[in-house]
Amino acid sequence: MPIQPAALELLTALSGVLDRWGRWYVFGAQAVVAYGVPRLSADVDVTVALDPEDTDRFVRDMTAAGFVLRVDNPAFVRRTRVMPFVHTATAMPLDVVVAGSGLESEFLDRARAMDLGGTTVPLIDLGDLVVAKVLAGRPKDLDDARGLWRVHGAQLDAGRIRRLLALLEEALGQGDLLPSFNRISQAGDPHDDD
Repeated sequence: MPIQPAALELLTALSGVLDRWGRWYVFGAQAVVAYGVPRLSADVDVTVALDPEDTDRFVRDMTAAGFVLRVDNPAFVRRTRVMPFVHTATAMPLDVVVAGSGLESEFLDRARAMDLGGTTVPLIDLGDLVVAKVLAGRPKDLDDARGLWRVHGAQLDAGRIRRLLALLEEALGQGDLLPSFNRISQAGDPHDDD
């Protein structure tokens, strides 16, 4: 399933802005689709390395490119590090996550450029996307992680994914991330020829 035309139009407009601001990547459902797993979604999620002091200037730049901020509440943006926009040309929602240090910085380092129908955008690394989906933990996110594993598990570094999830469990005081991934990775061994 290719990226929907509206999402591609949004990403084309967005890349013109974000490329000026520095490092960024697409994650979420659109990344899942780009990696070849069918998924319906009506929004786009990106993470950008942005100095919080530059958010007003960033919003003005986004507005000039055809994006409207859906929540005009600086306290919300500071608390959540999310700036929810809508792309006026497509009416498609866009969530811009301001990268923090640590995990998101690592994800930025490993993001890779991918051509999505004529527009080249940085995508979250495939293994990092599995980690992000397991971390999110919602049923649809776990379904995405299963689909990604089923299609790409043979080329993924399960050991690195487990190490990252173990670090996250320790940092967050959770104990459910590794068991979730183990169920996903053991459900269908991608190394078996079907």
